Amino acid sequence: TFLFTSESVNEGHPDKLCDQVSDAVLDACLAEDPDSKVACETCTKTNMVMVFGEITTKANIDYEKIVRETCRNIGFVSADVGLDADHCKVLVNIEQQSPDIAQGVHGHFTKRPEEIGAGDQGHMFGYATDETPELMPLSHVLATKLGARLTEVRKNGTCAWLRPDGKTQVTVEYRNESGAMVPVRVHTVLISTQHDETVTNDEIAADLKEHVIKPVIPEQYLDEKTIFHLNPSGRFVIGGPHGDAGLTGRKIIIDTYGGWGAHGGGAFSGKDPTKVDRSGAYVARQAAKSIVASGLARRCIVQVSYAIGVPEPLSVFVDTYGTGRIPDKEILKIVKEKFDFRPGMIIINLDLKKGGNGRYLKTAAYGHFGRDDPDFTWEVVKPLKWEKP
Repeated sequence: TFLFTSESVNEGHPDKLCDQVSDAVLDACLAEDPDSKVACETCTKTNMVMVFGEITTKANIDYEKIVRETCRNIGFVSADVGLDADHCKVLVNIEQQSPDIAQGVHGHFTKRPEEIGAGDQGHMFGYATDETPELMPLSHVLATKLGARLTEVRKNGTCAWLRPDGKTQVTVEYRNESGAMVPVRVHTVLISTQHDETVTNDEIAADLKEHVIKPVIPEQYLDEKTIFHLNPSGRFVIGGPHGDAGLTGRKIIIDTYGGWGAHGGGAFSGKDPTKVDRSGAYVARQAAKSIVASGLARRCIVQVSYAIGVPEPLSVFVDTYGTGRIPDKEILKIVKEKFDFRPGMIIINLDLKKGGNGRYLKTAAYGHFGRDDPDFTWEVVKPLKWEKP
């Protein structure tokens, strides 16, 4: 057996706050103008949030209102929790998309969907594994669910001493079953959460075990040897942007597979779907998930790569880690037949221009993959037909 660890941060973490602001801006643009071209970055530090980047849209956007609303909904309502949504400075520095890029990618909105070029070069990965019902790595799923649960018990009043910022980390003991990953037990659980001044460390530990860990981690994975580190630093009162500066796109492993699979390095949040960093990674996940769901393999990674302005991908790669029921090159053939990796076609097939309903904002905390929500169209499995050897 071996140990593997994944981490998560919850929605009040400064980097995640920035991801959510960037995607809230994207949602607002797409809701009014589905053809919006958006590359929106956010940064934050004590008493300040700044949005900056390139946006071309017909939508009429009140950036300051979006920033304040997003921060308020996360729970940043006073300086002592780390940021005051209604009184902080909001800076906006937004320009139009470069005309050179606009011409090369979408011909200034004249190209047909199948002709739209990739918004940039790069390579993206999708991953899937049969170790959980959502076909995601268990270490990542548990770390993510602990973070989401922390937010839930803060907002519903179960643990009134909680504040928005916090991090979780889970170490799982695995067995390698000829390339497939089989979780044996949870080895270590680490939670560091921001809290108010009144609560004692003993209360924190007791509440976290009872209200956060117990409802999230299935009993079969916990035993008397499981190690718990609950606020090991001893004090975490100062948090949010007051504790650390935040920046969009700094939590790309939390957004994806918790260190499993691979990552091409491109962040997701604040980018419209012509940016293949996002759409390419989404379709690669759908392909990998469909391979595992259809029984072609127990574990799988898919890579796709692009050149700016070129519609067809430069390469598609599939590896099943030795778990494939048929050779990987056969699986690759099925993938290329069943999935269209051209950016304009990904956008249509996954309906990625649809904003509103906080669609992209939802992706910006607690992961983009393995979520059970109809807006996450890339999680819909495509049935793949194959002949059993």
